[in-house]
Amino acid sequence: MSRIALEICLKCHEKIVDNSSRIECDNGLCGRFYHLKCTELNEDQLNMLDAVPNLRWKCDSCLGRLKTGAKMSQWLENSLREHEKRLEILEQGLQKRSKLNDPPQTPPICPFLPNTIGRKAVTITVLFVLFTTLLGIVLATTTNLFGKTLNQNLDNIGGGLILRFVERQQWLAQPPQKKIPDLEQPVRMVIVMPTNSDNCTTQAQCVFRVRLRQSFDIESVQEDDIVYNFLIGGDGNVYVGRGWDQVGAHMAGYNSKSLSLAYIGSFQTLKPSDKQLNVTRLLLARGVKLGKIAPNYRLTAASKLEPSLTQYKADALYQSFGNWTHWS
Repeated sequence: MSRIALEICLKCHEKIVDNSSRIECDNGLCGRFYHLKCTELNEDQLNMLDAVPNLRWKCDSCLGRLKTGAKMSQWLENSLREHEKRLEILEQGLQKRSKLNDPPQTPPICPFLPNTIGRKAVTITVLFVLFTTLLGIVLATTTNLFGKTLNQNLDNIGGGLILRFVERQQWLAQPPQKKIPDLEQPVRMVIVMPTNSDNCTTQAQCVFRVRLRQSFDIESVQEDDIVYNFLIGGDGNVYVGRGWDQVGAHMAGYNSKSLSLAYIGSFQTLKPSDKQLNVTRLLLARGVKLGKIAPNYRLTAASKLEPSLTQYKADALYQSFGNWTHWS
């Protein structure tokens, strides 16, 4: 085929004068030309043919059934999509190769800080926690700091300086075996006596002593409840037994006309603590104010009322009240 034949537009059969206004079929066996305007491609599609490598255009004869310009545009778009897919596959391959060549990176310790700063911050925090823990252990073992704080804040609340009652539910009292008679008030006698048990200096110890005494009174002595109205602990707290309003079972012949104050411990030679004596004054004053105790009440020792009973012997206890106004 001659060169002149190749310069005739196969669409309009006119001679192609300006080479810049022509397009050549990219089929190697064809190589024929069209006017750009005869291809029915728009300007964007023509620019795309110039800009995108490996994007080919074929004439109507080479495309066979694709005779119209609309179908040519469709074919061109399909060809462009195939080219884009090839580019995506090529880009994915390059990314995989880059990942294989790069050394693995560990995630940063702190994503909000540079990696080196994050490591330093974690190291400093761990060292600080370890130092604080060791310091706490040293203080606990050498100064008994935690033990003192616990006793002061929990066991010795009140401590004889204020009147603090430990109610029955707080010392885990079991309910009475039957209803206890009411006490006629105000009473004119308050009897002090020992429990003849081990002493206690913390609330935990005193709770144990009071609970044990109730079990003894109910199960061994066959009483309906703990026998005392109130118990005074070495921790400076008042433990409620039968309370203000119910008859005690502390001393036959005097139960219905007196209140009993039992001091937890044995006081043959050991005197009661200052806490126990201080809180006794507060308890008696509260009883008078509430109308539970007569203003001219008598404070006396159980051993004076029953000298023959050794269970009431507590000379060191009774001597502590020798100079009290109502003591007799």
